[in-house]
Amino acid sequence: MERAQRSGERISGHHNVNHVVRLTAEEADAVGFPPDSKVMVRQRRKDVASVVIRTWEPEQGVLEALRPHEEPVPQVLERFEGGAVHSYLEGTPFSSICRNGEPVEPQLIQAFAELLADMARVPESALPDRPPYWPRNGDSRGFLRMLLTQAEEQIRQVNWPEFGGLFVALGVPENALRLHQHWAPSLTPRPFQLLHGDLHRGNVIVTHDGWPRLLLVDWELATYGDPLHDLAVHLVRMDYPRGQWPEVIEQWHKALWMVQPEAVAGLESDLAHYIDFERAQSVYPDVIRAVGTLGKSFSQSDLEQAAEEVHRALAVAREPLRLRNVLPASAIEPLLYRWRVAKDGRHRGKVFSTSIHWKRDKRLDLPGDFGPEHVEEALWAEGLAPASHVFKGTAHLGTFVDVRGFGRVMVRRKVGTVSPIEPRFLDEHAVLRAIEESGAKVSVSRVLALGTSDLGEQFTIQSYAGRPSDRGGPQHPVHGLLPGEVSDLVGQLCQLARPEIKVRPQDMGGLGFYPWLCRQLEVLVGGLAQPAKDLAARLGLPDAAELKARLLRHDVHQRRHGLLHGDLNPWNLVRREERTGLTLIDWEMAMVGDPLYDLVRHIHLTPTTREVRDRMYSRWSQRMPADFTRGWERDVPVYQGLEVVRSAYVDLERLVTGSSLDAPNVKRAVGSYTTTLRKALVWLEMPAGTEQAANPYLALALPHADHDMHEAGGAGEGCACRVTGAGSSDRCAGSNSGSSRRQYGFSSSSSSSPG
Repeated sequence: MERAQRSGERISGHHNVNHVVRLTAEEADAVGFPPDSKVMVRQRRKDVASVVIRTWEPEQGVLEALRPHEEPVPQVLERFEGGAVHSYLEGTPFSSICRNGEPVEPQLIQAFAELLADMARVPESALPDRPPYWPRNGDSRGFLRMLLTQAEEQIRQVNWPEFGGLFVALGVPENALRLHQHWAPSLTPRPFQLLHGDLHRGNVIVTHDGWPRLLLVDWELATYGDPLHDLAVHLVRMDYPRGQWPEVIEQWHKALWMVQPEAVAGLESDLAHYIDFERAQSVYPDVIRAVGTLGKSFSQSDLEQAAEEVHRALAVAREPLRLRNVLPASAIEPLLYRWRVAKDGRHRGKVFSTSIHWKRDKRLDLPGDFGPEHVEEALWAEGLAPASHVFKGTAHLGTFVDVRGFGRVMVRRKVGTVSPIEPRFLDEHAVLRAIEESGAKVSVSRVLALGTSDLGEQFTIQSYAGRPSDRGGPQHPVHGLLPGEVSDLVGQLCQLARPEIKVRPQDMGGLGFYPWLCRQLEVLVGGLAQPAKDLAARLGLPDAAELKARLLRHDVHQRRHGLLHGDLNPWNLVRREERTGLTLIDWEMAMVGDPLYDLVRHIHLTPTTREVRDRMYSRWSQRMPADFTRGWERDVPVYQGLEVVRSAYVDLERLVTGSSLDAPNVKRAVGSYTTTLRKALVWLEMPAGTEQAANPYLALALPHADHDMHEAGGAGEGCACRVTGAGSSDRCAGSNSGSSRRQYGFSSSSSSSPG
């Protein structure tokens, strides 16, 4: 069939390229068809990633099983490497008659339901053998878990080496599907049957003669299992208007009940779980296909369209995969651009792509050992970095890459368009240069470049802070500091107080440091999202004006000021090779002020024992000059209370808005919110503070946080079920509570009989 593969009408699909050709006399004789007959030559596409779950390879066995049962399906005439020749079914694809999103006529909805139901008539014995891991007939939960496992193995893992870095940058972590699998619920047992697995508008042929009216084609994704899965796939991929979903479900129920009544059991409670799975796994093929539309040359319009498709895919998968902060299309565009340009450069065999353009920020000169060619190579490598080299924080996307002739560096960019909740006062690059030039014994990254790349994105390139021997990126003391690290960190905090570090302090408007901190917290609370303000009031937290008055009941001693890091949480500390020292990274929240505050805030943000805390305070007070330590012991509780109160507002805002919940330090913080709230109310001397901490209104802040709270670990108070009370989360309880009725509009008769 070589001639057939080179000629005829070409129809490209997601998985195959189909050629409609007419047989020569010789070809017709070989396959036993009349000369000049139309046939379909199907070839597996080699230019696209594998993004589907396959049970049988090839589809020939399924087609042969269908033919004895008078199913109108193509006949396989000949197979060749990478494809097959099928008999041609006359008709028009339904997708060309009724486009995605358009309503479907009721008669056709009924016909689709009957097509799905008719597959129950095909006996299991006629089908090809299933793989050995297949669940037993009727084990619906086992079937769903198997689908999740196969999606992880056949889709996510296969594509992760090439696309993983892009997915992490988009906010889809490596373990997203595995976490979804962990919550696979108990399902009602239903008898298995043949499933088409891909019933969308493009796989339905409307016949010219009207009988049979509809034909199903493309059986490559056919499988054997719970019929509810086929309904979920059909609902999602057909792109029905949501108003038609109840009608589709009802017609499916009626059609299948007539063939196999047991197969409709548990429809109300279970359909939502299969729809969740379909939406969860679809993020991978949808994103990969959208990126695939960008060829070696593409227009701004192409880029915008691809970014919109990716945004849509992320939005669809957000709920089932518990994704946070779905980026707007405008923030997705530069991610796709960098990935596509870098991929093009690699395929051309270049060290870096000459189409990587950037403009140096005049505020920072390049050092002598890191020139423009190093910057370009780092930006090129950033686009294709593997997932293990990409890290998302609360405000930045960091990617570490290797630059020839220099070594490993970290490229940092702002995350999306979300402004940080807590304010920034000093320029990070200026702070890092000042520390480097001062000679102070503070271990920080070197700032190497500051600039703007092709699409107007600002970036910073810094030296890599991790150990060369580390795999998968820098190592952080997330469970607390080692003894040598305690001493090292205190020593570095003392070094930051040296006058040789020349930075311009922030404008404090004539206020002392503690009143200025109180003023900043007052402004932060006043700027919270209105839902967070409303919930804070219900929880007993004061508004901005009352908060200021309560904070200013306290004061602290006036002490000499120095440079502060401002955010020494464990993920901003990187372990060095000797395991007795730390490098301090992410200086975005640096400020000039009371060094005691930096130490207290570090202890607030980091797991520490009482012994370690006492040791840190003792060592710090002994090593710091006296003008930095006067009255420090009395002031520690004031700063401690201030930080607990700050956390009560900041963490509540993140819970309500979902902001930055994918960052590990934020996960840990919100995981212990109940304790934080209780302590804050007590310190503020709010009436009945301890009782307010169990306020049921807290449930309003957690519609999307239940799964993340479980992930956060730590104390049991971090579990959303304990915070919000029983019944607050169907997923946590593994419930089949009928939430699908609320979501998808079932009729009252849909689980018993066709009515």
